[in-house]
Amino acid sequence: MTTHHLTRGATVHKNGTGFAVWAPHADTLDVVLPADGGFGSVHRMHEESSGTFAVDIPDAGVGTDYVYRLNGSADRPDPVSRHQPHGVHGASRIVDPHAFRWTDKAWRGIPRADLILYELHVGTFTPSGTFAGVIERLPYLKDLGITAIELMPVAQFPGTRNWGYDGVHPYAPQDSYGGPNGLKEMVNAAHKTGLAVILDVVYNHLGPEGNYLADFGPYFTDRYHTPWGSAVNFDGRDSDDVRRYFIDNACYWISEYHLDGLRLDAVHAIYDFSAYHILKEITDRVHAAAAALKRTVHVIAESDLNDPKLLRSVMGGGFAMDAQWSDDFHHAVHAKLTGERVGYYVDFGSTTDVATALQDRYVLSGGYSQFRKRRHGARADDIPLDRFIVFIQNHDQVGNRAAGERITHLISEEAVKLAAALCLLSPYIPLIFMGEEFGATEPFLYFVSHGDADLNRAVQEGRRREFAAFGWQDRVPDPVAEQTFTASRLDWDTPRSPEQERLAGVYRDLLRLRRSEPSLKPGAAGVRVEHDAHEEWIIISYAAAAAPPLMAAFNLSRDAQCPRSAGAEGRWQRVFTTSDPHHVPEFVEARADKPWRVLLAPLTGVLYRCDGARNVRRIAS
Repeated sequence: MTTHHLTRGATVHKNGTGFAVWAPHADTLDVVLPADGGFGSVHRMHEESSGTFAVDIPDAGVGTDYVYRLNGSADRPDPVSRHQPHGVHGASRIVDPHAFRWTDKAWRGIPRADLILYELHVGTFTPSGTFAGVIERLPYLKDLGITAIELMPVAQFPGTRNWGYDGVHPYAPQDSYGGPNGLKEMVNAAHKTGLAVILDVVYNHLGPEGNYLADFGPYFTDRYHTPWGSAVNFDGRDSDDVRRYFIDNACYWISEYHLDGLRLDAVHAIYDFSAYHILKEITDRVHAAAAALKRTVHVIAESDLNDPKLLRSVMGGGFAMDAQWSDDFHHAVHAKLTGERVGYYVDFGSTTDVATALQDRYVLSGGYSQFRKRRHGARADDIPLDRFIVFIQNHDQVGNRAAGERITHLISEEAVKLAAALCLLSPYIPLIFMGEEFGATEPFLYFVSHGDADLNRAVQEGRRREFAAFGWQDRVPDPVAEQTFTASRLDWDTPRSPEQERLAGVYRDLLRLRRSEPSLKPGAAGVRVEHDAHEEWIIISYAAAAAPPLMAAFNLSRDAQCPRSAGAEGRWQRVFTTSDPHHVPEFVEARADKPWRVLLAPLTGVLYRCDGARNVRRIAS
């Protein structure tokens, strides 16, 4: 088995640089290099099979800028550019992928069940808004209990202010963040710290500004449409090389940047009716590249389809992706604790929904969705618990609110701590959004800095229309204004309030428990969920082999309640509570004639460990 090597774009060799590009739309193609302060050294490329053009240029060395000239007139950046130092419209730059001195040879990655994800946006995570700024915070994240960073997209986008989903150069790390070397330094430092790095990649569309792929070949199709325009051509005529472009990109991040996983954005907007679905092919190829490198690499899907096919094994007719973001858990917890019922929240809001999300993976698993006006989803009981990623906040669920409110802006302190406990004591892989762990007061807003004034106006108008269904259209900050971006930057210097310190303590305690309690490792324990819809409490029982059983109880009511369970007999010791410890019993006794029960204050979560269980009921996961 050999490791993956990129052969398109600019490839440095000992005698110069070879250039190769797939461009079936071109009649002629030239590489144009700098000459006399501009571009004038023209090198004709030779057409090879399948519309691919190639040429070797001895004088083109590392750091040289270049463009492709189509049909003798149109100068374009390289579709496989590794570096765009002059922005999305400017020249590409030759990069030697072997020049960086990696020190992570012994790094093997993080097993899926050990993932505790921390999603961050490079531009607003630190004052510098760079990969170097992230490096400064790695010790903090390690000490917090995080095991993997998940970066929002970093492919070169227009300007310097963007979420990253408008990227148009999938192979080029954003120059304003630090470019190729900056990202490599960050990954290398993360591995040295003991943290994995997962990258959000966008294969369902490219951004609207600086997207020149269609000039080179049939990368897009009008057969399908996405919320962002024409779909990527994964199954039409001449789609083989389009597929190769994105498959190469996925393997490139794993091989050249030593990344530990990819989060594929909105796979429900990827259309492919061929026999070998592009998602399965990407997963297969990434896993093969990881095996050749002897590393653990995760392929994670974002999907709103509630379709277990993404996660099922190949033998089970699935794509064998490693994990999936679970929106249903977020929607259930959010709707219950905030009381919001607009938009997609109309399908959620009860304690039963939260309990279902904890037990059955999906809430909508074939039943009727009022929001969609149809049945939605399918049952996923056969999918292991460690294949689902849950959260109470992420970039979408915060940033796609008109005012970018975090959950701390919407509910009480006790309710926020309860939400954190539901997520971090769930039987799934947890994800924390940057700043969530200490109740950051900064919003996370939507921002862009396109160079096209008409496009900026279209974005401004589109955001207002988007929120009309939620009744938020009058509260939309200007996405083009720089202050919208700066308002979203985390403040690390201002002393935290007492409320923030208390919340930070809750997160640290919960993350410590996830590391120390074997029964809390996703997939390691049998899990049973009980609840009372009227009294609004939930109990999760965990029983792992050769480990003390655990019992987590949550009161989602605004009144005191008494959750009860016919769980294991024995003496249960409290190991965590979100409320004042004086109001929660330190021990709970359970016998055959006396069920496990505990009195909980409103909006409280607790965890008990049974150190001397005498009759542990076997629980199926």
